Amino acid sequence: MAAAAAAARAVSAGHGLRGVQRALPLVVILGATGTGKSTLALQLGQRLGGEIVSADSMQPQEMGTEKEVDRKVELEKEDGHVLHKRLSQVDPEMAAKLHPHDKRKVARSLQVFEETGIPHSEFLRRQHAEEGGGPLGGPLKFPNPCILWLHANQTDERLDKRVDDMLAAGLLDELRDFHRRYNQKKVEENSQDYQHGIFQSIGFKEFHEYLTTEGKCTPETGHQLLKKGIEALKQVTKRYARKQNRWIKNRFLSRPGPSVPPIYGLEVSDISKWEESVLEPAFEIVQSFIQGRKPGADPVKMPSGKTENKRSSHMCDLCGRIIIGDREWAAHMKSKSHLHQLKKRRRLDSDASSTIGSQSISPDRDKELEEDRSVGRNDEDLKSSV
Repeated sequence: MAAAAAAARAVSAGHGLRGVQRALPLVVILGATGTGKSTLALQLGQRLGGEIVSADSMQPQEMGTEKEVDRKVELEKEDGHVLHKRLSQVDPEMAAKLHPHDKRKVARSLQVFEETGIPHSEFLRRQHAEEGGGPLGGPLKFPNPCILWLHANQTDERLDKRVDDMLAAGLLDELRDFHRRYNQKKVEENSQDYQHGIFQSIGFKEFHEYLTTEGKCTPETGHQLLKKGIEALKQVTKRYARKQNRWIKNRFLSRPGPSVPPIYGLEVSDISKWEESVLEPAFEIVQSFIQGRKPGADPVKMPSGKTENKRSSHMCDLCGRIIIGDREWAAHMKSKSHLHQLKKRRRLDSDASSTIGSQSISPDRDKELEEDRSVGRNDEDLKSSV
């Protein structure tokens, strides 16, 4: 998700600071998949002599992939509603913000309580209340961070090319090797888990059929499964890029506060203009931070207007569903399933009203009919007398 280029300690006169030893800032490079975060981190690191730290949660870590005794993983194996009920007993505030189906976050909150004895909601409240804390959490760990956001018009062609480049660079060989060493036995025992650890990263699920049948099917079938996996990988990559951009905007741009540092945007849509549009502006911004002066570029402006509540809880009695988040609630109210239930309810209410209406009229109508019959009998009696 993010590549961070962090300077180790200080920079020397060779970088144009005339021998002044000055601590370098933490430079964070944000951006969706395929925007060139790693490339820019390497280039800045080489120019500045800095240390590069990857902040990608899905980089393969062979140590630990074979054994997950992590408490959170154990909790996630339990029923979501059971976990949510347990959380509501120890932390009702956090339980009200989380959907029972969101087992990962529910399990995380339970894990925090089990390990610290403090409700997760209280734990976060204490962080926010610390000096320098704010809507995003506690105070910043690194003073004066320099945050660069690489953004692009994420066209389908751009992301499709990224997948093709990954395949050309040996992605399938890596998947085969990892599958053979860590996942093949689990597949044979029907105990593979694509929801935890490294196996939840993009690639394993999409090529599951291809990897498990390779060498056991006809070349034609293998080719079709490979083609199917590639197409699935391209689709999920596009969804992932959209999700990443939403995360950046919601996390940094839509939630202003004292703990949110300025974000400097760099347009990377045209890769042919990388030097002039990305590398040089990024270098100038970082140099400004190093020298303690204000960058010439302006940070991305925070949008004004009402900020949506991503943790608001809504109960749709009509559909019998719990909806978390203002945006999700608005989308649910316009969804086909909700509108169908609404139409169904209105039809039932209309039928019920008609039934009640006919029942309320019938006694008076019966009286009128009885009066009519009585008048008719009187008329007949009168005719008989005459």
